[in-house]
Amino acid sequence: MSDRTSTQATTSPVEPARISWVEHGSPRSALWRSESGWPPPAAVLLGSDDLTAEKAFRLASAGTAILWTGDFHNARQLLSAMGRRLADSPRPRNDNITAAFHRSREDALRRATILGMLLVPLSADGTIPLRRSPDIRLAAVHAWGPVREASVLSLRELLGVIGAEEWRTTGVPVPALGARIHPHYGVFSPVRGEYLDLVATAPLLPDAVTAFDIGTGTGVLSAILASRGIRSITATDMDQRAIACARENLAALGFADAVTVVEADLFPDGRADIVACNPPWIPAVPKTATDFAVYDDEGRMLAGFLSGLAGHLTPHGEGWLVISDIAERLGLRSRGDLLDAIENAGLTVIARMDTRPTHARATDATDPLYAARASEVTSLWRLAAKPAAVPA
Repeated sequence: MSDRTSTQATTSPVEPARISWVEHGSPRSALWRSESGWPPPAAVLLGSDDLTAEKAFRLASAGTAILWTGDFHNARQLLSAMGRRLADSPRPRNDNITAAFHRSREDALRRATILGMLLVPLSADGTIPLRRSPDIRLAAVHAWGPVREASVLSLRELLGVIGAEEWRTTGVPVPALGARIHPHYGVFSPVRGEYLDLVATAPLLPDAVTAFDIGTGTGVLSAILASRGIRSITATDMDQRAIACARENLAALGFADAVTVVEADLFPDGRADIVACNPPWIPAVPKTATDFAVYDDEGRMLAGFLSGLAGHLTPHGEGWLVISDIAERLGLRSRGDLLDAIENAGLTVIARMDTRPTHARATDATDPLYAARASEVTSLWRLAAKPAAVPA
C-alpha cells in the first residue's frame, strides 16, 4: 500500500475526467474511464499481491480505491473474495415484492460501488501493464475506439469488456433465426429467446412489405422480420454502438439489402406495415452501465412508442409491442396503466401472444424476486390505430 491522495473529476464538458494518485512519492494521473459515468474516487491507494481481501474490502467500503500493481490473476481472485464479503440486505418477514425489488436494487448499487473500487491501469497502447494480464487490445478498441492515452478503470468494468469481446466473437445462438447474433460491448445481448420466438411466430399481414424496428440494439428483431420475408425494414437506435452492431450483424446474416439502420429517436420518417419495439421492461432509473437495457426511466421509451405509433402505421398496419409483465408483478406498473396508455394513444389491441420465460432465474427460489420471476409472462401485443372518428 502507498500514500493516500485525493482526486477530483473535471467538470468541463471539453476536458475528460482524470484520476490522480501518488506513486513512489511522485504525483501521477491518467484518464479516468467509467461506462456508468461515475466520477473518479476521492482517495486512491496502491495495492499489490500482499493485500488481504479483508483489508481491501474495508478500504473500498470506506470509499478508498485500490489501484492494482500486482499480478492480474491475483486481482481477479481478490475481487471475488471481496464480493463474497458482500451480503444482501436481510428481508423482513412482512416485506412485499415491491419493497424487495427496491432493496435488491440498493444491494446491487452497493455491490457495484464497493467492487468498483478495485482499479487497474491501461497503457496508452491498450495493454494492461500487470503480470499475467490478457491481451485486450482488440477488445479495448471495440469497446472505446483507438486507445491513445494511459487510463485507469475498475477491474469489474474491464472484466465486462473482456466478457463482451468473448460474446462478440462466439455470438449468441438465436433458434428463431437458425444463426448467431454477435452483440457488441454496451449493446444488450438477446439471451432471452422467448420474446424472439414471439416475433418469429406472430401472424403477418399477407401484404406486409415494410417494417420499422424501434430501438434495434443488435438488430435481431430486424433479422427475424427479414427472414420472414419483409423486404424493406428501417431499424433505429440512438446509440452509436448499437447502430454499428446492428449493421454488422445484418450484413453477416445477408440482410443488409433488406434493412437500413439509422440514428433516430424512436421513429424514422414515414409509415410501415409492421412497427416493432422491445423497450426496457422495468420503469426505473438506470444506475449502472448494465441497467440501461433493462430499466426505462419513468417508462419514457414505452410511452414514446405508444404515443407515436398510430402516426407511423400504414392504414392496415400493426404495432408489435414486446414486453414482459414483470413490472406489474413488482408493483411498478399496473395492467390498467398499460391499457390506459394504449387507449390514450388512439390504439386498439388486436390480439396478444403470451409465453413464459425459460431463463435460470425464473426457477431460482433463493432469488428475493422469485415470486415475480416465477410467474412472469412475456407478451407480444398486436396493436392497431383506431379508425378516425366520423364527424356527425
